[in-house]
Amino acid sequence: MSEERKEKITSKSDPEVVGIEVLKKSGLDVDKLIEKLVRATAAEFTTYYYYTILRMHLTGMDGEGLKEIAEDARLEDRLHFELMTQRLYELGGNLPKDMREVANVSACSDPYLLENWKDSKNILKVLLEAEQCAIRTWNEVCEMTHGKDPRTYDLAQRILQEEIEHEAWFLELLYGRPSGHFRRSYPGEGPLSRKTRTG
Repeated sequence: MSEERKEKITSKSDPEVVGIEVLKKSGLDVDKLIEKLVRATAAEFTTYYYYTILRMHLTGMDGEGLKEIAEDARLEDRLHFELMTQRLYELGGNLPKDMREVANVSACSDPYLLENWKDSKNILKVLLEAEQCAIRTWNEVCEMTHGKDPRTYDLAQRILQEEIEHEAWFLELLYGRPSGHFRRSYPGEGPLSRKTRTG
């Protein structure tokens, strides 16, 4: 090993990260991408949290049948959070250290439980709005990374496809708009985003 190489390895400065260098050479603003990913992953986490509450309030004869669909969307949003958090850290970014800050930086508004929650359609409307915000957010990530960052683009487009499915489910339930929805093999399957995970 050359002396120059040894000196580079033992240097106390920041390490060389080729995975980031190639993105910068492709013209990608990595800092801007990190900021967008922090906001997008924060939205997935807060959505998971609020969906937990919303799902609990789907009560009565109508609500019981809707819980399974809300549960799929809830668990898949958690999967999206975990999936993209790994990429965020690979890029040199990180999530806020304070949990309170996560909701503050979220790309989407908090999907709060409404006062008139006993009408399950009101909960479905909140779920739908959250999915539509997620679609816009992940589409922006796809546009930013297409042709410049294949790894982030691949992960984001998998998440985007599942968010589009979630939107279609809630549109079907609210407006009778056919979606081709079918039951997942198991709750929170994430048929597209889970393909990138092991175990």
